Amino acid sequence: MVKTENSPKQAFYDFYLDEHQNIACRRLHFAGSSFGLLGLAKSVKTGSAKPLVKGIAAGYACAWVGHFFFEKNKPASFKFPLKSFVSDFRMYSDVLRGNLSLRNRKFDKAR
Repeated sequence: MVKTENSPKQAFYDFYLDEHQNIACRRLHFAGSSFGLLGLAKSVKTGSAKPLVKGIAAGYACAWVGHFFFEKNKPASFKFPLKSFVSDFRMYSDVLRGNLSLRNRKFDKAR
């Protein structure tokens, strides 16, 4: 794995990734983040906050199922809501760029 900068942001992200080692949990996070982004897009298009609220609710539901049933830990958002939110979208971006795998952790490059 590639080691990147050793800043407080990177240290938290490393912790965040440690809390998301289970592939099913990662997949659920990716789906949840996608629901949130789709809700945001629909809210902007329609001018209504309802799709955004639904997208956020679906996103957190997916993430929490991933943690409680697959990862067997508590979501980091309970203690670090803002850092976790930012790290979730960093993880989402790493998946899209091919740095994190949704198939097997041995293919991870982000670290």
